[in-house]
Amino acid sequence: MSQPPYAPPVQPPPPSGRWEPERVEAVPGTEFGLVQFKVVPITSGLAIGSLIAGVGAILVSTLVLCFGLTGANGGWGGLVAGAFCLTSVLAGGGAITVGLVARRQIRRSGRTGQVRFTGRGVAVAGISCGAAGVGIALVSLALTLVLQLSSSGS
Repeated sequence: MSQPPYAPPVQPPPPSGRWEPERVEAVPGTEFGLVQFKVVPITSGLAIGSLIAGVGAILVSTLVLCFGLTGANGGWGGLVAGAFCLTSVLAGGGAITVGLVARRQIRRSGRTGQVRFTGRGVAVAGISCGAAGVGIALVSLALTLVLQLSSSGS
């Protein structure tokens, strides 16, 4: 039997931007090496969800104000504003909670060989929007109730 002809070693494909080697460590006593690839950072999905919920809380809190002021004279404003206020408080509370969890996830990520999350500013924006939505909703509900009580007492 004859031996197969010598073939040159296979060259790895050029980096395409997705799989770029960060470092290569030789394995002692062999011709092999260990390649550690760069891990591309990704935006935290929790941070994005927090921002979406926070913006939703602000939008619903404007409904609290609009329906509350419109229905204050008719006597139904407090009831409708209260229902929307509950929705806004739940969405805002969720945005705050998920934003805090996202900040912790981002802070703890990025160890060697692990996925690194980004989006700290997005998480802070979600927390801020959630808190603003809750505040606007509660102040709007209080204003609605004061106007409704003053119009029914006249």
